[in-house]
Amino acid sequence: MKISFKNAIAISLIPQIIIVKWLGTRPDLVEQYYSTGLYPVISKFFRLLFGWLPFSVGDILYFVLLILALVYLIKNRNYIWQHKLQFLHNIAMVLSVTYFTFHVMWGMNYYREPLAKKLELVPNKDYQDLLEFTERLICKTNESQFTITKDSSLAVKIPYSQKEIFNKTIQGYDHLKTIHPFLAYDRPSIKKSSFSTGLTYMGYAGYLNPFTNEAQVNDLLPNFRFPFVAGHEVGHQLGYSAENETNFIGYLVTSNNEDVYFKYAAYAYALGYCLNDVRRTDNEDFDRLMLLLNSGVKNNFQEMSIFWNSYENPMEPVFKSIFDTFLKANNQTEGIKSYSAVVLFLVAYHKDHPL
Repeated sequence: MKISFKNAIAISLIPQIIIVKWLGTRPDLVEQYYSTGLYPVISKFFRLLFGWLPFSVGDILYFVLLILALVYLIKNRNYIWQHKLQFLHNIAMVLSVTYFTFHVMWGMNYYREPLAKKLELVPNKDYQDLLEFTERLICKTNESQFTITKDSSLAVKIPYSQKEIFNKTIQGYDHLKTIHPFLAYDRPSIKKSSFSTGLTYMGYAGYLNPFTNEAQVNDLLPNFRFPFVAGHEVGHQLGYSAENETNFIGYLVTSNNEDVYFKYAAYAYALGYCLNDVRRTDNEDFDRLMLLLNSGVKNNFQEMSIFWNSYENPMEPVFKSIFDTFLKANNQTEGIKSYSAVVLFLVAYHKDHPL
């Protein structure tokens, strides 16, 4: 029986899923042939192709595809209703093409070897080590805050434009590659998202477009958070998909930046996660540590809280749940909780590299 080309594409979704899940059991193969083989070539090509443009090609692509889909559904609603199986067949074909393109362009990085292996890190789960590290991190954060403001009660205001922050992030990666050469970043493609308002309502600070390889940052974010998110999204662009790993890469590049504002942004971001981990374990320790924190640092934390609360809406948990499901389907068993797993990296890393 002869199978049409469209049917073949639709049916191919099943073997694709089987192959991807099998490759997920062989991270050594993914690391060697994709993450350090094919993917860097793809990534550099698209960064060279789109990186020079001041706007996001990926955002335009998403917008056009959304409009075309809506127009198709409206114009063909009667036909779709009368030919439901044909419509489902078309959806299967689109899903098959999208699944294939996503994994070839970027998605296979979800199945690569862990960053901890490359850095020779053993994630540290010892609570006492977490407490000691958090105390040192408070000292570094307070020190940076006071160096900038000369007043422990003042929040830090990063004076750079978003373009300047992007440039300083690229400079930070130039420095970081002297420490970790595998994090070298050339032919940059990092931009503000055209969908920043929508991203904010969904609760997202940025994202990597896997189809155009553009690292994109929510341009509504307070500058206090902007440097870290820029570093995080470039980490995705370099082929690291796990959120805890790109959080750690974002911390490395931002804390190793020569700029004192970037160092403060990194320390404060890491401190937020560490304090949350302490609070989940022991409220008394958390209260004690908070007393050590400069009120200016607390004001910066409050600034972020006010920002996100001002965009709170009933749909945000839905978007978060969708993203959580997406992460779990792509080898991130902890889902959104994987962001906070960066603490295990931080404590382990600074055992060998004291603050």
